Amino acid sequence: MHICMIGTGYVGLVTGTCLAEVGHSVWCVDVDESKVERLKNGEIPIYEPGLEDMVSRNVRQGRLRFTTDLKEALDDSPFVFIAVGTPPGEDGSADLRYVLDAARQIGSVMEDYKVVVVKSTVPVGTTEKARLCVSEELGIRGRDDLDFDVAFCPEFLKEGSAIDDFMSPDRVVIGTDNQKTADLLGELFSAFSFREDRIIFMSIPSAELTKYASNSMLATRISFMNQLARFCEKIGADIDQVRHGMGSDGRIGSAFLYPGVGYGGSCFPKDVKALIHSGRSHGVPMTLLESVEEINKSQRKWFFDKILSHYGADISGKTFAVWGLSFKPNTDDIREAPALDIIPWLLERGASVRAYDPVGQENAKAAFPNTEGIVYCDDNYQALENADALILLTEWLPFRRPEFDRMKDLMGEHVIFDGRNQYRPDRMADLGFVYYGIGRYVK
Repeated sequence: MHICMIGTGYVGLVTGTCLAEVGHSVWCVDVDESKVERLKNGEIPIYEPGLEDMVSRNVRQGRLRFTTDLKEALDDSPFVFIAVGTPPGEDGSADLRYVLDAARQIGSVMEDYKVVVVKSTVPVGTTEKARLCVSEELGIRGRDDLDFDVAFCPEFLKEGSAIDDFMSPDRVVIGTDNQKTADLLGELFSAFSFREDRIIFMSIPSAELTKYASNSMLATRISFMNQLARFCEKIGADIDQVRHGMGSDGRIGSAFLYPGVGYGGSCFPKDVKALIHSGRSHGVPMTLLESVEEINKSQRKWFFDKILSHYGADISGKTFAVWGLSFKPNTDDIREAPALDIIPWLLERGASVRAYDPVGQENAKAAFPNTEGIVYCDDNYQALENADALILLTEWLPFRRPEFDRMKDLMGEHVIFDGRNQYRPDRMADLGFVYYGIGRYVK
């Protein structure tokens, strides 16, 4: 099948490439000419394991193409996906201008029947707004004779494992109000439920809410565990033991029950804010999610206070090694990353930072332009040279089992602030480190 994908950001590029991988012919459209040229030359604007090779293979085999010309991409494509950004506004609401602009552009150039699929994460009611935008443009052109349908198909991609998530999905949710569209999209996505039917059809509003509800539930689990971790430290309990006891309950499970320095990234913070705003606008206050968001914000300050407490509130002149700048491993995405809060707090109090991240350093440099006091290192051990303490903020695999003897030789003082609970407290004590984790009891 022929598909037009509007947007070559994270969702659009991964989705378009994976659809091409299973045999569809995909045009990816973007208004950024330089970005399109880079993609044509095999330059991938994001870091996602396996994506570069998959893009290169499908471009070479003619199934994946890039253009700035929507009409060129749309003419032979019965399916057109809208996968553009919906950044949060100051009030937490989702900015829908790019989604609705894309819908208008579709209406301005389409010449035959289309299934318009909103893939961007949007509040309930947005897909209907997109339908209206297409209709209005057709009316302006005097082409009310052209038929089209709309649907909403949320993405459930985790950065760092997006290709696996798409190719072997837990579910494919399709929101539609008619059987014809359901049949067409069911056929389009059939390759991803070949052995087991994973396609779930529902109403458009239900599908729109499902995306927000899923991410908000996961964020809630994280904030709940972070609050429990604080309580554990007060009463002498160990959050790891509590998590094991909870996760063994089949009704709960262990996923997203790991405490740390709070969630970040492009989805959880934005989606929680958007659902809070959407609920408020409909007269249904999302008080639980308001607490989830507040816990997440305060968790970073609570963790930073551990650092201050160790040094008696005075960290001026201290040097801190920071391992991890991206919000999670296997991505270069630093949006809402803990490092964006922790590093400025360190610098404001007169400390210096030696930072390392396997792939996120260039984005971090852009986030901290001309900032004195930060040295970006070539590897995690170089970051430790003469450091007074290590602050671990992202659980990259190379950080999980480092050479602790080598670390001790490099560091000026042997102190670890572990924001991801990567190391065992008893083991660290035996090795001669002063260790601070999240909600962990040390005898």
